This record gives sequence, C-alpha cells and structure tokens, in this order.
Amino acid sequence: MYSSDERNEFFMKIIERLESSDLIDGVVQLGSGVMGYMDEYSDIDLMVSTSKLEDVESTKSFVHRTLSELNPVYIKEKQFSRDIYLLIAFMENSLEFNVSILPSDLLNVKSPLWKVIVDKTGFVSEKMNAENELFQNKQIKYDVYIDIAFEFVYCALSLDKELKRNNFIYALKMLEKMREYVLLAQAMNEKKKLHQFKAYDTLDSSFIEAYLSTYPDEITVEKLTTSAGKLKDLFAVVVVQGSRITMDKGLHQLLNSL
Repeated sequence: MYSSDERNEFFMKIIERLESSDLIDGVVQLGSGVMGYMDEYSDIDLMVSTSKLEDVESTKSFVHRTLSELNPVYIKEKQFSRDIYLLIAFMENSLEFNVSILPSDLLNVKSPLWKVIVDKTGFVSEKMNAENELFQNKQIKYDVYIDIAFEFVYCALSLDKELKRNNFIYALKMLEKMREYVLLAQAMNEKKKLHQFKAYDTLDSSFIEAYLSTYPDEITVEKLTTSAGKLKDLFAVVVVQGSRITMDKGLHQLLNSL
C-alpha cells in the first residue's frame, strides 16, 4: 500500500525523465488515474510513443533504465507484436507501473480513460483524438471475440462430465471459467470498460450477492453441482437482462439437459 503523495512523486519523476529523452514523442496516461485514482492500490498506467519505428527498441531500453532508477523490486518485459512492448515494474511499497512502448502511429484508444501528458510535436494529441472519435463512434465499444453463451454451456458440460469422473481439480477449473463468462456478460450489460476490467465491486449489488453465493463451502460432487446450478440460473438472468448475448433453442436445451 502507498499514499497518494508517494504515487504522485513516482509519477512526476518518471514523466520528467521520459520527457527529457529525444527518443520519446509523447506520453499518455491511462486508467483510473486520469479521473483520480480509485484508491491507494491503484497502478500507474502509461503509453510511451516514439515517432520513428526503428527507435522502438531503443525507447524500450530507455524506459527500462528509467524504471530501474526508481529501484523496483522486479521488472517484467512483454512483447505483444514486433513493435509493441509492455514493461511492468513493481516497487517495494507494492506500487505497480504498467508502461507500454510503441510507435506513435500505433497509438490507440481502448477506453475513455486516457490523457496526453507529453506531446512534443502535437501528433500524439492528434492521433489520440482521432482514435477516440473512432472509439466513441463504435456501435460496440468493447469487442468480445468469443461466443460467451456457447463457451459457458461448453464449460458446464465439461464440468458435469468431470464430476462424474470425480476429477475435482478440472471440475473446479470449469466452474471458474463459467464464473468468468458470467462476469463478462454482466459487465457488458452494465456497459463497463471490459479492457482490463477489474472493478467488480462497482457491479450491481444484487448481482454481486448472487455471484458470491455460487461458491461452494465444501469440495464434493453435491456441492459443486449446486454451485453449477446457481451459476446456470444467474447466467440465464444476466442473458435475459442484456441484449448482447443470445442463446438459441438448441443451446438452451443443451444447458437444461444437465
């Protein structure tokens, strides 16, 4: 845990350092920090862009050195494509930095929570505003590339099969996958920011109560079967309340056969 003053000190240090580099074209803040951090556990999320494609690797190395100057406990590097990197740095007081590095041409908007902090040429603001307009005009702002209804039913079928085998570990995995699809469906109903959504405590209170009641208090076939039944009922309610997820007659019959 850390105070807002501590986080602000870290934030100002890294922004000042990043802005000093000729490699960096702009810095965009993402997440809850744009509107005011949710609490003392909130992370610092940034996009760092460079104007030249060939400078991405060097920019990533510079950002890594900059984060290292803050004496982190650990830094993890991920690469999502040839020209997009993510650095995750953990500080001693549990403060977490998530810094993506990419060409300015590839800047994008995945949620309304963004703010340009550094823009040396004006291009970063121009690009982000253009991407934001595209985002706002999307009929469906948060794309989900899976058939949630089918995947939920498929997990329910797998759960039923594994319980008959007394394979509790795999059955529990299927139960958690079912919960994941229920959460996703409810978040879509409430028009929540699906991209890296974690604020489950902001979901409808009656949904939260029903969701938490699906956890078993004992690992037995009977208890897991009861949990699965509660999840099936909750999923049915969530689907009826929303408009994004549909279940055809055959899929309903398949689920009800369990």
